[in-house]
Amino acid sequence: MLKLLFLLLFLSLSLIARNTCVECHKGIEDIRERDSGMMKAILNVADKAGHAGNDCIVCHGGNPRTKNKKRSHSGTVKYFKTHKGPKEYYPAPGSTWINENTCGMCHQEQVFAQMNSLMMTEQGKIQGAMWSFGGKEGYQHTAGTYDTKNPHDKSKRLGTDTYRKYMEQLATMEPQGFPKEMHEIPDAPTVEEIHKDPSLAVYTYLRQECLRCHMGSKGRFKRGDFRGIGCSSCHVPYSNEGFYEGNDPKTTKKTPGHMLVHAIQSSRKVKVQVHDINYSGVPVETCSTCHNRGKRIGVSYQGLMETEYQSTFDSEGHGQPKLHTKRYLHMQEDVHYQKGMLCQDCHTSNDLHGDGFLGGANAAAVEIECQDCHGTTKKYPWELPIGYSDEFEEKAKTGKARGTTKTLAEYLKKGYVPKNMEDGYILTARGNPLPKAVKKGNKILIHLASGKDILMKPLKLLKETDALTQEGLIAMDVIEPHNDKMECYSCHATWAPQCYGCHVKVDYSGGKKNPDFLKASHDQDIHGTTGGMRDLKKYLVPGKVTETRSYLRWEDPALSQNGEGRVSPTIPGCQTTITVIGKDGKALLQNHIFKIPNVEGAGAEGQNAIDMAPVQPHTIQKHARTCESCHASDKALGLGVGGGRLNADPSKTSIIDLMSPNRTILPHKIDEQIPAIPNLKHDYSQFIDENGTQLMTVGHHWKLSGPLSKQQRSKLDRRGVCMSCHKDIPKGDLAVSTMVHVAKMTGMHIDTKEHHGITNKLLHIGAWVQVIAVLIGLFVLYKIFFRKRKNRW
Repeated sequence: MLKLLFLLLFLSLSLIARNTCVECHKGIEDIRERDSGMMKAILNVADKAGHAGNDCIVCHGGNPRTKNKKRSHSGTVKYFKTHKGPKEYYPAPGSTWINENTCGMCHQEQVFAQMNSLMMTEQGKIQGAMWSFGGKEGYQHTAGTYDTKNPHDKSKRLGTDTYRKYMEQLATMEPQGFPKEMHEIPDAPTVEEIHKDPSLAVYTYLRQECLRCHMGSKGRFKRGDFRGIGCSSCHVPYSNEGFYEGNDPKTTKKTPGHMLVHAIQSSRKVKVQVHDINYSGVPVETCSTCHNRGKRIGVSYQGLMETEYQSTFDSEGHGQPKLHTKRYLHMQEDVHYQKGMLCQDCHTSNDLHGDGFLGGANAAAVEIECQDCHGTTKKYPWELPIGYSDEFEEKAKTGKARGTTKTLAEYLKKGYVPKNMEDGYILTARGNPLPKAVKKGNKILIHLASGKDILMKPLKLLKETDALTQEGLIAMDVIEPHNDKMECYSCHATWAPQCYGCHVKVDYSGGKKNPDFLKASHDQDIHGTTGGMRDLKKYLVPGKVTETRSYLRWEDPALSQNGEGRVSPTIPGCQTTITVIGKDGKALLQNHIFKIPNVEGAGAEGQNAIDMAPVQPHTIQKHARTCESCHASDKALGLGVGGGRLNADPSKTSIIDLMSPNRTILPHKIDEQIPAIPNLKHDYSQFIDENGTQLMTVGHHWKLSGPLSKQQRSKLDRRGVCMSCHKDIPKGDLAVSTMVHVAKMTGMHIDTKEHHGITNKLLHIGAWVQVIAVLIGLFVLYKIFFRKRKNRW
């Protein structure tokens, strides 16, 4: 009997001592390298829990003392009931809703901050949609994906003292963009509620379409959209096809919806192996899983621009497959992408994880500016003041130099930190260190997440070493307002995706239903038990959303003023034109544009609630857009493609059929070709008229956002400048006629280079003539004055 007891005890201890999880999942990849600090920390927790060597339970929980699948995939070990760790079995331990028990054991700061981060709350996206449906909360950003509020203790904000003080000041300046608390948007409406108030369709629109991408859900299972949830949204690799390609025999390789391999992708020091390739960092395509709608900055960074067409064809004649449910043209990639830079190489921990406090739109969340690394032609980055290019005022920030720092917050040291900080870490515009960028003399050494190092020369050094082109020197150094009043990317973003006219149809006829992604994401059972939203039929709500557009452009985006008070590229935001179909199949709203009274230059009649949005397109090129593309452009001024002269009146229905010469329709059996948009009297690309009257809203998140002012337009507008010379050529006055005649007689060929030379000479001659005339005038006045004085004597 005693021997039997000893045998049972031995078997129990041996079962506890070994990792029974990998006996089923034999071959599964280690979540991190065995010799990494993270894996050692995980194994240390497993050891304390009495399960030495079993790293699986530290993140996933479960019962490792049995080989029965159902029992092993339930509950958790006794140790975690009284200590930090999984409280039950978690197939998706990165889930936002439970990761305080998993990732939060070590990364408390980031897990705390995530809950109020913009990628979790989606406040800007929600406010934008609600604005276009009549401005349901006005300029406020208090509606979000769930109920939350800021911490009472202001010191809880992650960042330096300088950063905290700066953010408190911004919150005072722009309270609508920095709310103190947030409430979940209303439930999706019933069909009966829609018939009473069709504008409630915005909540169907948000819940079925827009809110697939918030960090608290796994999103939809479409090509390019597969991803994890919570921390795993970014830190676990998923391919576009969504298939598992690792060595775990229990994870299917036949159906999509799975991680590429069982591994964490993170910083430069974290190596991930996929087949025979090792990589580090978070690939851009991971970010593009979400950042392919709205501003489209993820796909744009990769040089991808949407197209409606299927070209080109593959070897079997198939058209281009859809990615993120779209097809693309391949444009010029962002120069930083070409250099091998990932999103995380510029964006900080606070940009990505949040700082623990609510921020209503992108400008609230993002703390970096181009000048943080590049500086200006007159000042190195460390010579610029805190807040430069992030002013939220209409004048450039001045003050003492920001310098560098040699200190880092402890939570930042959990990521990659260079062994040699050289002359100190570069500071962001808001006063936080950039751990990957260090000052090295008068250069900046950037340690990329890929493992590559870039030694970058700031603009001032390029100027001092005569490395700038003449065009660059003139644009960035000679014309100072370009630096002090414009974003760098106003010139250097040479293209931007412009989706004009977002036509949204929400159809409640015939009992149509689609999943409520937001409701599904809140299901604790889903995230704590299955790790994915696989039974979406449980969350069907009335209505079906479809989207289309009027047309696409990419070239020469328009200009406006952004919330930081700087001139910025501008693309269509939510230009939502709404059709709501009732239960009987009839339109409750048809091609409707809501008007919001007493906003953005409008009175009681209301301003069109379709929006043009200032944007950082993430399409930066070394060679900037041409001077003419702004200074001689109707579109740049906000007057629209072709100055608004090319389009017919969209408020009138177009019927195309056989007509008499006086345009009387001849047949009786006809259909409308292009139904009217009653509230739209101009093209979607035109947001002001020649008188400066605003025609739609422009950047409704921030106080200073809007079209260019009259003064700004007068400085920008150089349209028709050619006529100032050519109106007198060839038959102007005697001098001009003589010059033209001599040019013909000598056979002079005037090409672009020669034309530039002539114009430059005329400028200098004209300037000197005026200077000499002034000097002669002064001399004559002096002689007259001197003669009068002499006569008096």
